[in-house]
Amino acid sequence: MSTQGYEEELRSEQDYVAGLYTRLDAERARVKGEYDAALRGTGGTAMERDIEVRALAKEVKRLDVADNGLCFGRLDTTSGEHSYIGRIGLFDEENDYEPVLLDWRAPASRAFYVATAANPENVRRRRQFHTRGRRVVDFTDDVLGRPDGSERGDAALLAAVDAPRGDGMRDIVATIQAEQDEIIRLDHPGVLVIEGGPGTGKTVVALHRVAYLLYTQRERMERHGVLVVGPNPAFLNHIDRVLPSLGESDVVFMTPGDLVPGLHVTAEDTPRTARLKGSLQILDVLAAAIADRQRLPEHPLPIELGEVTVRIDAETAEWAIQEARASGLPHNEARTVFTEILTWVLTERAIARIGRGWLTRQDRQTWEDMRADLLTELAEDDTFTAALDELWPVLTPETLLATLYASPERLRAAGADEALWRADGDAWTVSDVPLLDELIDLLGRDKAAEDSAEQAAERERKAEASYAAGVLDVLVDRQDSMDDEDHLFATDLLYAEDLADRFVEHDTRDLAERAAADRDWTYRHVVVDEAQELSEMDWRVLIRRCPARSFTVVGDLAQRRSEAGATSWQEMLEPYAPGRWAYRSLSVNYRTPAEIMTVAAALLAESAPGVQPPESVRARGVQPWSRRVTADELPAAIDDFVRDEAGREGTSVVIGPPGVPGTAVPVPPSEIKGLEFDAVLVVEPERILADGPRGAAELYVALTRATQRLGVLHTGPLPQVLAGLAETGPPIQARSQRSA
Repeated sequence: MSTQGYEEELRSEQDYVAGLYTRLDAERARVKGEYDAALRGTGGTAMERDIEVRALAKEVKRLDVADNGLCFGRLDTTSGEHSYIGRIGLFDEENDYEPVLLDWRAPASRAFYVATAANPENVRRRRQFHTRGRRVVDFTDDVLGRPDGSERGDAALLAAVDAPRGDGMRDIVATIQAEQDEIIRLDHPGVLVIEGGPGTGKTVVALHRVAYLLYTQRERMERHGVLVVGPNPAFLNHIDRVLPSLGESDVVFMTPGDLVPGLHVTAEDTPRTARLKGSLQILDVLAAAIADRQRLPEHPLPIELGEVTVRIDAETAEWAIQEARASGLPHNEARTVFTEILTWVLTERAIARIGRGWLTRQDRQTWEDMRADLLTELAEDDTFTAALDELWPVLTPETLLATLYASPERLRAAGADEALWRADGDAWTVSDVPLLDELIDLLGRDKAAEDSAEQAAERERKAEASYAAGVLDVLVDRQDSMDDEDHLFATDLLYAEDLADRFVEHDTRDLAERAAADRDWTYRHVVVDEAQELSEMDWRVLIRRCPARSFTVVGDLAQRRSEAGATSWQEMLEPYAPGRWAYRSLSVNYRTPAEIMTVAAALLAESAPGVQPPESVRARGVQPWSRRVTADELPAAIDDFVRDEAGREGTSVVIGPPGVPGTAVPVPPSEIKGLEFDAVLVVEPERILADGPRGAAELYVALTRATQRLGVLHTGPLPQVLAGLAETGPPIQARSQRSA
């Protein structure tokens, strides 16, 4: 194309995209008007108005996010037709709703991502736009079907991966590659495992898959929502913009420590303890710990009943325990069976003693009347209640587990390893979450406490509704007593009616808020990132959250640091989804330059010789460096890196073990998994490697976070696996020079 022809095409494309924005603005104005009207509306019930407002608010958000990069490409077919591809679909209402912009998830858009010279998919040309705001800056064309078999151009992709990083992960909707698109659109109803090394885009592919599923299965998935589980809050903050940028908001983000609502994780287990808690063998410990709290009395417990004394002896309690366990009910609910057996025995014994000599079974009515009186007396007897609490106490997951951990005697009784002991029983760790979640089902509900709470809530609801109705009555009375010249504004009456209506019980929280607060909420789909770290017990929690077993699982076994984590996808997933899981891998590294990946690959070859590192899509021409410094020089060297990077565009991070001095405190590798930065400084790699079996995985993670520049500082000898790093680091500036 000549320069003049290119400029004419560019103007033509700019005009078309400008027309798309005109349509977007008109649609946004229409929806915003409906949203404002709904906020002011008074028709229908409060619940109906809330539903309408939430639906319109969601549509407003969807249209707002589409403004950034609305249209990013065009497809020309061999038959002469062309179509534009973008974030959302737009239609010409005056022309039978002819599409003027195809949603990237629509089937007709697929060729934009997968067409190649070898398999052009009836595409003659693929055009990719480079936009800034609403302006088309330039475009590149991939002409397919050429005799030389040339493949798709990489201009748009390389521009995206070379761009400086911002505060969070960006979507890749404009640059999805063929191997990624295949996974995003894969029609698999069970568990899909996406494995890939650092920088292969597995996380962002999983998130785009969620957006695709929500688009193609909207009605099925929207009512229950999607759960995304990530390793830590920093990771979730990094990725939480991707789905909203694609117009999806019915998504709940959690770490494994958030899966039991209201629980606060404050401690960390040793690797051995985490492995014990993550194994399915801990289920036997939990069951034994519950059974240990179902006790026989050491001595018969006397109960004063109907002016006689009856006793709960070991034989009676053992019968009651057997019946309660045989009921199959959870512990707290089986307490009712235990209580019924004891009650029957005690009242029978009391009646027999009270009526000795004159009362027989034939005096049925007298017998039943006496039993009724004794039952009432027993239910109000504090001694009997105390006996129940001693022999079959109501338990919460927290109280059971905390007292178990803090008691060597209870641990021995439950057959638990002594490594589970800790002085502060309720200093919760992430590994405790699946145990507490398991205990919720094993213990069941405390029905008495729930009934009491429900009664209190009902009294409060009635009081609020009564107050609202009273406000309405006062306003109506004022209206009736006014002269014709005085009047009460109709909006005052409408406000009062709305006030009373809103006290009719309904939940106004959005789906994400309701789901996050409800332990029993089940999701239609779950995404699990860094899944290689999850234990067998972790998976039991997640399967409860998604009974349909519809998962997108993202991980890399070579990066596993947890001793309780997966060593094989087959062994971990087959028990939970037998025959219903599929495996896909990503082989291209879009993040890490080849120069840095060469260093990381040498470490991988040593620590995981059977794992093939991903192939980098680009080289930067910037070699990673290392520098040996003294302990006294280390803080100054870290400060120099931080200062130098502060003057560059993009992001940077210092990664290292705890206890390294410096103005910038190094971040442990475990806290930056899944994140990416333009520049990375790894401090004391020899100390990271020395952290047991997980040290190599930690260092591998640290080395592969950089998208542009990597440096290493070390006070001891450089580990042999990093011998490929040249000792060419920048000189350390003197403190006086830095001050100046």
